[in-house]
Amino acid sequence: MLTVKKVVLAYSGGLDTSVILKWLQDVYQCDVVAFTANLGQGGELESARHKALSFGIKPENIFIKDLREEFIHDFVFPVFRANAIYEGEYLLGTSIARPLIAKYQIDIAIQTGSDAISHGATGKGNDQVRFELGAYALKPDIKIIAPWREWDLLSRENMMAYADKNGIPVDMKRGAKSPYSMDANLLHISYEGSVLEDPWNEPEEEMWRWTVALEKAPDQPHYIELEYIKGDIVAIDGDLLTPVAILTKLNQLGGRHGIGRLDLVENRYVGMKSRGCYETPGGTIMLKAHRAIESLTLDREVAHLKDDLMPRYANLVYNGYWWSPERKMLQTLIDASQAPVNGTVRVKLYKGNVIIVGRKSNDSLFDMNVSTFEDDAGAYDQKDADGFIKLNALRMRIAAMKGRN
Repeated sequence: MLTVKKVVLAYSGGLDTSVILKWLQDVYQCDVVAFTANLGQGGELESARHKALSFGIKPENIFIKDLREEFIHDFVFPVFRANAIYEGEYLLGTSIARPLIAKYQIDIAIQTGSDAISHGATGKGNDQVRFELGAYALKPDIKIIAPWREWDLLSRENMMAYADKNGIPVDMKRGAKSPYSMDANLLHISYEGSVLEDPWNEPEEEMWRWTVALEKAPDQPHYIELEYIKGDIVAIDGDLLTPVAILTKLNQLGGRHGIGRLDLVENRYVGMKSRGCYETPGGTIMLKAHRAIESLTLDREVAHLKDDLMPRYANLVYNGYWWSPERKMLQTLIDASQAPVNGTVRVKLYKGNVIIVGRKSNDSLFDMNVSTFEDDAGAYDQKDADGFIKLNALRMRIAAMKGRN
């Protein structure tokens, strides 16, 4: 077992990290620094402070930091400039929060003279990799305590029994039934465990928190206009807003219209398949609208290169390599591509759908004089297509004449 003097715990105030806080005190006999990141997850932050104090944590060792603007501006927006989705569906809501938490864990460890950090990620999941890769990239000599890889509390029922024994309150407890394992931030909410462990079971309707069922969504569509500068949304319906205000409003609008639910079986980095459910209403709107403005403003080969690189980029984020040199290199390329991605997208929200109904830009590469089905007044000579097609068919024609196809 490591010898540790002081450890910075990524502390949410929920069941897992509350148990971990007590366990660190009992097993490692060390000082614990409780760090809670406000990423827009809700109103439980002050209760986390009170819980930490009840464990005897000194007030100067409790850090609650409002990281919402940094989270959206420096982490979420760059991911959406890349149009990054994992395995064709997942918008990386949990993945993209972990490197920011790791960054501040290391900052606080240096500030408080701590020699270790700790987290509540299990030994089966992706988050242990994301937290620890980030920590090692930022402070190579940091010690890491991962309780789920050490203790014998290997089920949520055992953890709840430990919590009851030590007087640790459990939120959302339903009798003897374990609550869902949830992660929330301003981009999304994820749900795992309970009935979701069987991929045949339909999620319980009362599980969802941000989005209404399609059956209860309004019967009338809602139109919004999103203004872009260099690939980022800066205004909604003409109102200039901060990144946090933008995503908050899109979450509200999307949730009201049943947008952004996802039921997914994904491949974890550690090798197993996992079933999870996600709510990402604002992000779902952002992805569709960003692709719409890019369709107008990006050169064809630039757009196709971005699409080729997107799965690689998404895998890096999902697997925890945010601070890696290859992710930074890709981000530089992606951000450079966004210089002309300016303009406005008009979106219709209706019954779970994000429908693009208009787009315009002063940097548009769309030329109606060339693309029109009407008389183009000589802007495009259709006879040129004859040689273009024959040249591109040449290798296949030669192969056919040789009997090779």
